[in-house]
Amino acid sequence: MEDHRDERLRQALLQEASKFVSLESNRRSLVTPTRIEMSKDAKYVTIFVSVFPQNMEGPAIDFLKRKRSEFKNHIKKNTRVARIPFVDFELDEGEKARQRIEEISRELKKEQSDS
Repeated sequence: MEDHRDERLRQALLQEASKFVSLESNRRSLVTPTRIEMSKDAKYVTIFVSVFPQNMEGPAIDFLKRKRSEFKNHIKKNTRVARIPFVDFELDEGEKARQRIEEISRELKKEQSDS
């Protein structure tokens, strides 16, 4: 069963990741933290992000990976997390697929209404 503390930690890290990205990004792309996966012992965390436009995904992930230690310092300053986990950033492929499905659905509806 999911521990209430784990969920609070996830929410705090997701919120701080959003703030950090907003403060540190160059504004050439929209980077949105979407979800967090955490190891059972909460020592390792992966923050998944979506990036728009799509051609900026590589540079955005590279940027976030370079900023991991700064993000850990941001967590220390802005939360009361006792033990800061090792943080990694990854592209949220599930979110990307969901957006593509939504786009196809809109196109199909438009085609149906046009005919």
